[in-house]
Amino acid sequence: MEGSQVHRAQPFVAVTDGNVGEENGVVRGFSLIYSGAFQSVLQINQMGLLRVNMGMHPDVFTWKLEPGETFISPESVAVYSSNGLGQMSRDYHRLYRTRLARGGWRDRLRPILLNTWEPFHFTFTHDSLVDLAKSAQGTGVELFVLDDGWFGARDSSDAGLGDWYPNTRKLPKGLRGLGDDINALRLDFGLWVEPESVNPDSDLYRAHPEWAVEVPGKRGVQMRNQLLLDVANEEVQIHLIHVLTDLFASANIVYVKWDHNRFVSNPFSRALPPDRQGEFCHRYILGMYNIVRTLTNKFPHILFESCGGGGGRFDPGMLAYMPQSWASDNTDVEERIKIQWGFSYVYPLSMLGSHVSTVPNHQVERVTDWGSRAAVAHFGTFGYELNMLEFSSEDKRQALLDSKVHISIRHLVHHGDWYRLRSPYTSNWPGWMCVSSEGSDEAIVLTYQRLRHTRETVPSFLLKGLDKDKKYAVLEMPHQQNKCTYGGDELMKRGLVTSFCHDFEAHLLYVCETGKFAGMNS
Repeated sequence: MEGSQVHRAQPFVAVTDGNVGEENGVVRGFSLIYSGAFQSVLQINQMGLLRVNMGMHPDVFTWKLEPGETFISPESVAVYSSNGLGQMSRDYHRLYRTRLARGGWRDRLRPILLNTWEPFHFTFTHDSLVDLAKSAQGTGVELFVLDDGWFGARDSSDAGLGDWYPNTRKLPKGLRGLGDDINALRLDFGLWVEPESVNPDSDLYRAHPEWAVEVPGKRGVQMRNQLLLDVANEEVQIHLIHVLTDLFASANIVYVKWDHNRFVSNPFSRALPPDRQGEFCHRYILGMYNIVRTLTNKFPHILFESCGGGGGRFDPGMLAYMPQSWASDNTDVEERIKIQWGFSYVYPLSMLGSHVSTVPNHQVERVTDWGSRAAVAHFGTFGYELNMLEFSSEDKRQALLDSKVHISIRHLVHHGDWYRLRSPYTSNWPGWMCVSSEGSDEAIVLTYQRLRHTRETVPSFLLKGLDKDKKYAVLEMPHQQNKCTYGGDELMKRGLVTSFCHDFEAHLLYVCETGKFAGMNS
């Protein structure tokens, strides 16, 4: 791997005894707390003993250690479970949610957001942004996020990246004026940045071409019309900390989406001598950690979310600084079932960014219904990637209803125990659930049908984590329909059967100990 993580790999392996399920068998998990290129090696020796090695990838790492110097390697967290994969995952979830994540937002419930990218891309004005924010009133949205295009000469992906000052043609009142107008609508204000990259067509590159990651004498390798900044260089770190400190203090910003849309290629730093060029990739990660550590300490009130062209920065190293990550730009229901299932083996739901987006889906062109998109998105930080300016009155009512649902259940999403029920890789009817971690008095359940078949019987979804001696009310959300009462033992041994009508159909079920359910506020 070239210098940083990419979308196809995770710094995690699980080793089983060959006969493991969700609730049975021995499993050992190994998770590397690192955001750079890594390697996992599993070897069985002549005695039949297994050795697991995890660490920085040797293809992009060397380090010159002088006499008397020390080197600190990334840490790996090992989890042992004799109760299957499910217990391993829940142990990781609790550990990472309460010990690895830190700061003021670690335990706070996350706001429902609306992102401006899908409605506008790069083309917007102050007034059109305010109009979009006004359209979000009455939908339950709590946070308005200004995405790419607000800075420098940023009218496309070709220019402006690196120039972190407002484009006054688009935003004549600046970020403070826009933020004030958003706050006047009783919405919090958030911002997108991509600090580690630079466009050659930018003031920053013209002033400091030596700060870009380019091999001297060779043309820089561009991806998405951009180069990387050499954050292994302390001068670049100082510059970014200074510029971003001024930026984050320039308006009432309470959320920052920190994007990273390309990986390292042709690794080289003008700040390193020839015999230390092999240190570049690791020094890049250390420099990036220094920047985000400094800024998150300076702005503890800001909720930082990491992103890497989608899910390329979803790792424990970033979780130590940013309590949530964008799981993937692919928000299609069928794809998200698999994506969120995979992340659940290690990462808590409080970390997982998941939104309701437009259809046809931008990645796979699939059309799925709103209810299914919302049901899956509830199992994450929840928000909308939609143009609410085009909403009908019915669309607004639906969004408000789903926002109310999420507000009523997000304590379970953020602090509950996650159980996988049926896998999307082995079943046409996958499902999962979150249960209150204390008392097992309530839960939310997702059931899903991938494809409809005429001659197959829909199986029961056997629930988990409930109290076998308690009575539970079960009803379908968001309309609180079809309320039935079951014993906990019945739900776990006999299960629930969901009626499905079409492809890619998801259902959200709320389960609560009888006598405690009061329903959502109208």
